[in-house]
Parts: sequence; C-alpha cells; structure tokens
Amino acid sequence: MRQFSRTTFASLASAVAMMAAAGASPVQAQEAGDIQVKVLATAVLPDGKITDVALLGPLPATTQTAANDNVVPTVAIEYFFTPNISLETICCMTQHDVDVVAGPLAGAEAVSNARVIPATFTLKYHLNPGGVSPYVGAGPTYFLWINDAPGAQTIPLGVTRQSLSNELGVAVQAGIDVPAGNNFIVSLDAKKYWVNTTARWFAGNTRVIETTHAIDPWVLSAGVGFRF
Repeated sequence: MRQFSRTTFASLASAVAMMAAAGASPVQAQEAGDIQVKVLATAVLPDGKITDVALLGPLPATTQTAANDNVVPTVAIEYFFTPNISLETICCMTQHDVDVVAGPLAGAEAVSNARVIPATFTLKYHLNPGGVSPYVGAGPTYFLWINDAPGAQTIPLGVTRQSLSNELGVAVQAGIDVPAGNNFIVSLDAKKYWVNTTARWFAGNTRVIETTHAIDPWVLSAGVGFRF
C-alpha cells in the first residue's frame, strides 16, 4: 500500500504541475494581511516502527511494526505577514492501523483505527510572490490521538485496552504555488514530520506492553487555493 500511495501521488503531482505550468500567469503579489486557503488531497505515509521497548510482555523480542498509509482531504489556512513570509496551519484527521511486520506475529494487527489530528504550524518563506512561487517552511506539530483500540490479535494475549501518547514534534515543508488567475492557485506541497508516540497495552489496569514508535510521516499534498 505504501508504494501504491507514493506512485499515485507522484502521478497526480506531475499532472497537476503540467496543467498549472501551461496556464500559469502572473497575478498581483500577496500583501501583508492577505489570507490564503487551500483545499488539498493529502497522502499520509507514516513510519510507525518501534524504536524503544520499556515493557514487551507477551510479545517476542523480534517484534516490529508499521503503520498503514492513508489519503485524506485537508484544508490549509495561511496568513501573510509580508509578500514573502507567512504562517500556515492545516486542518485534517487521518486514521491508521498498526500491524506487526516482523517476528512470529507478523501479519497481526497491533492497533486498530487510530485517529490522529496533526496540529501543525509552519513559518514559510515564498520566493517570487505573484508568480510561480516555490516555498520552504518549518515549525512545531502536536499529534493528538483521539481514538485507538487494541488490534484483534492482541486481545487473545489478554489485552483489554490500548493508548497512544500525544506528543510534540517538528515538521519541515517545501512546495510550489502556481497562479491560475483571479487569485486562484494550484499547489503542490511536501512535509516531513519527526514525532514519536508511546504505545501502551493494558490487561485490566495492568500495563503489559509499552513501546515507543517513530511515526515520522511524509505528508504529500496537491490541490487548489484562493487568496483574499
């Protein structure tokens, strides 16, 4: 699934870039106080591997996990302090399962339907505002897990509930905005996150498994925007 998602996004990005370049025309540059809103299709490609073990309980020491990819709609809202400098935040929620990919339990589901809100703010610098405008950015992120459940294969091991810790991390991004006339743009964006979570599985009130996971997703987006 990971390879399919990357290939699909690469094809979509190439098509969007060619169409945007064909119709690109300069528009009035952003001004201080402008707001830009983007609607995007976003591929979320997490890592999810175990990086530290505090308590492994009934699982073999060779156990390793990976989180599945997902494609979700997102909204990005951006405020321009100057034509070149802006602050952006994104709004989305993405759902992932975590599966065992190494060890005797390979193929088992460890975490089911984990939903996360990646609250992210990035300070961005735009080159060539008003034209075809590449940009770079960086800032903090806070992964807020709002739902998760133990995977079906952990329940026979005695697990009754599971939790993922909310954590602070960082994100960097790069992308390009291509003007399409009348304050519309076509946008391609790539973000790389570095953020961990501690996963805990419980039997009743007893913690039986605790592992730290590097989530560290790539987040790749393509879509359109409007500036006002």
